[in-house]
Amino acid sequence: MHIRTAIPADLPTLMGIFARARRFMAAHGNPGQWPDTYPGERLMADQIRQGVCYVCEGDGDVLGTFCLIFGPDPTYAVIEDGAWPDEAPYATIHRLASAGRRPGVGRFCIDWCGCRAGTLRADTHADNKVMQHLLESAGFVHCGTIYTEDGTPRLAYWRGGGTA
Repeated sequence: MHIRTAIPADLPTLMGIFARARRFMAAHGNPGQWPDTYPGERLMADQIRQGVCYVCEGDGDVLGTFCLIFGPDPTYAVIEDGAWPDEAPYATIHRLASAGRRPGVGRFCIDWCGCRAGTLRADTHADNKVMQHLLESAGFVHCGTIYTEDGTPRLAYWRGGGTA
């Protein structure tokens, strides 16, 4: 497997991966994290234009996608029921999704991110047990609760440098 920056031609494939991810989450007890309109073509086209959206490929096939965004995330400025272990510069992993065709894609993407950013942050819905397990198995620590732009709570995770 390898990672490359997403290009505009990837957008239809990414939207298919996100649709599959919504079905997967619903089937695994997490129907509310991503509504039918999320993340949406407009947001993803913007993320591609900004150069923060990536695809994981294997054997010429797109196996997954994620965004890696360096710098402060406004939704992480306030954390409840805990604290960030440090205020070191960080990158945030957002919208990690697998096409479901090969095991280990999520972990591969997280490990790739860890090689590029000393400190990582991520968040997920309390019902997303699959992502919680993935993050924790990749060395992330649950730090508290943050709130997305629409005010919904998310479990906040942190991984410091050197844990990859």
